[in-house]
Amino acid sequence: MTSPSFVDVPGLNFDWLNLDTETGARLQATRRGLTLEQINTLTRYGVVDLDEAGAPVFKPRGALADPRSPRHARQYRSKADVWSESAMLLYEEANQRQWSSAVDIPWETIQPLPDDLEWAMCTLCTFLTQVEFIAGDLPGRFMEQVHPDHFESQLFLGTQIMDESRHLDVFRKRALVNGGGMVDAGFGAINLLSVDDFTEMTALLHLVGEGFVQTLFRMGELIAQNEAEKKIFRLSAQDESRHLAFGVTHMKYVMDTEPWRKEEMHHYLDIQEGALAQSQQASLTTNPTTGEALAILAGGGIEHIDEGYAKLLLMRKRQVNEYMHRLEVIGLGDRRERMAPGLREFLDPVN
Repeated sequence: MTSPSFVDVPGLNFDWLNLDTETGARLQATRRGLTLEQINTLTRYGVVDLDEAGAPVFKPRGALADPRSPRHARQYRSKADVWSESAMLLYEEANQRQWSSAVDIPWETIQPLPDDLEWAMCTLCTFLTQVEFIAGDLPGRFMEQVHPDHFESQLFLGTQIMDESRHLDVFRKRALVNGGGMVDAGFGAINLLSVDDFTEMTALLHLVGEGFVQTLFRMGELIAQNEAEKKIFRLSAQDESRHLAFGVTHMKYVMDTEPWRKEEMHHYLDIQEGALAQSQQASLTTNPTTGEALAILAGGGIEHIDEGYAKLLLMRKRQVNEYMHRLEVIGLGDRRERMAPGLREFLDPVN
């Protein structure tokens, strides 16, 4: 390659042509397209191995920092504060599996329902609309605090916000589409509003909240009254699985690289478990009427509410045992001994 000849124009500076950067990399898109994994694997712009990020300035990973760049005082510098080993692949999956609440749900399968079932579904959907508002708002608060050297986590949070936006949209539509409406949502998961740390957010929102809600979504086949509702719960559970995986792998990374933070993790879980265990209903709710609505749907009508509550107890048992399994994966298996009594009573015995 021959060097270009330049006209000597006063005031111009072509030093940017002499940067010590990687050139010549040529990547071929695969059946899945051109992915972050290819970029990170085949070029030196891949994952940063350092425990600490570079200068807290606004520059993409791999670019040269401009000495005039303003500092970003609120960016996390420690990789363990924000990193998840699965963020890159979860981001790619989220892009490939987006769906539309407008055209991908068979809304035409929703027919008039008995009043008790319709209002129960509207009550549940009002609650879930509120839940998904919080689940989208909270990650958005932390996106700007992820250092560009760890941008994969930031990209994933962006997809979660899109997912949660779609969830609150689809549950709101279901509440309004069949002659019902929005009802009293309760006071919501207000304890999440005081979260001010990335890992605390992940522990409370992803590990606990998203995990318990995912179990509820997977119960959708049982409580759904038509194909539209079944697909709503099925697709939402698919999205929720990504959010949960991000939380598990982030907390595992923290425990693997900074094990001295173990008691900090336990403290976050003490708070959230206490809030959950206070509920007298066999469901993840902040409003007693939502538990009653779930029991009506699970039982198939208000006359079978006792049967519905029995099924909800099974759901809570599944929620708690799946939660315990995730804790073991993270490295918090000793959580079993200090779990809130209202949850620990649902644990299966140790084999």
